[in-house]
Amino acid sequence: MAGRRRVRGSHVVVLCLLLVALVGCGGRPVTDTVRADVQRLLDRRAAALLAHDATAYAGTGAAGDYARVRAVPLEDFSYRVAAVHGDGAARTADVRLSYRVRGYDRAPVTAGRTVRLARGADGGWAVTAETPASGAGAQLWDQGTVDVVRGERSLVMGVGQSGERLRTFADLADRAVPAVAAAWGTGWTLHVVVLVPKSLAGMAALLGSPASSYRGIAAVTTGETGGPPRAPADRIVVNPDAYGMLGAVGRQVVLTHETTHVATRAHTNAATPLWLSEGYADYVGYRDSGRTPTEVAPELVGAVAGGDAPAALPTDADFGFSGDAVRLAEAYEGGWLACRMIAGRWGEERLDAFYRAVGAHGKRAGAVEGALRSVLGTSLADLTADWRQYVHDQLAAPAG
Repeated sequence: MAGRRRVRGSHVVVLCLLLVALVGCGGRPVTDTVRADVQRLLDRRAAALLAHDATAYAGTGAAGDYARVRAVPLEDFSYRVAAVHGDGAARTADVRLSYRVRGYDRAPVTAGRTVRLARGADGGWAVTAETPASGAGAQLWDQGTVDVVRGERSLVMGVGQSGERLRTFADLADRAVPAVAAAWGTGWTLHVVVLVPKSLAGMAALLGSPASSYRGIAAVTTGETGGPPRAPADRIVVNPDAYGMLGAVGRQVVLTHETTHVATRAHTNAATPLWLSEGYADYVGYRDSGRTPTEVAPELVGAVAGGDAPAALPTDADFGFSGDAVRLAEAYEGGWLACRMIAGRWGEERLDAFYRAVGAHGKRAGAVEGALRSVLGTSLADLTADWRQYVHDQLAAPAG
């Protein structure tokens, strides 16, 4: 640096020797070198997978998962190393996995992964294990051999399920897509990816949550709400335990409900109350089912009969999966009846426009109120009063 006395060459050598263990004379940290080496290793591993080269894949380390991952029809598959931990011959890498399913994903699924590594006798690194990162959801191939069934408008991937059962999910999804398009329109992907794990525990692992959170829930949809068309890909994840208890109509309603979430995702965000997003999904799900309000809303039927009908639209807290089951059922029923009332009074096009207008607000405060004024020409107080009367009229037992 300017103004400093030049250091003699011998001092430079000594300084370099003191720092070499940390950064090397070239100034590059050893940890960065290891991370670059690991990145190259994982790049080779991903390339081998995409090239269907089992030998090259095995050359990067543990290969027991090759066939399981290879069964997924992948368009892209890559790793990004965020950090490498540890020292010596064993290390752990924090990695971001990114992949797309061919023909279905406009944008990649991303997931945190933990990769364990060992240094070989030749000084190179090899993968010894790969698992979900702490707090991250598992991938379907983590749970076993993946079987794939293609529908006309769907891709169903399962573990521990028969091909016949996976085909039934494809048929349900193939009917759900046009049903949703008829109500919402065609400005979405018009296809769905359905994951069917072996059990409730498998479903919870895919979602990175306790199994207790989804007991009794037949299916959920993952994906980033409020995102652009290239937001992370959606997945409908099935709880096979709960799904098996549904009748034919119930199974179709659930898949159509979840497909509605896929279609409406780009217009659903923090501004959208759950009574609207879940109520609309149920509205589309039951739209062609032939079910009457008393058949769809049995919990509210009981509440009305007992003089305990709700005084206000359901709150987001009412939709908590781990809360009271009756409260949860009443929340879904109440949201459905609200959307059914709007469609019946103002028409489906106005219901859809109301949904989009709420999401366009971007934040919760004022979103519903503004959309009610601009699209439906009413207020929240009046809508709530109308809804309360509608609930009573639709569900109360005839006098006498």
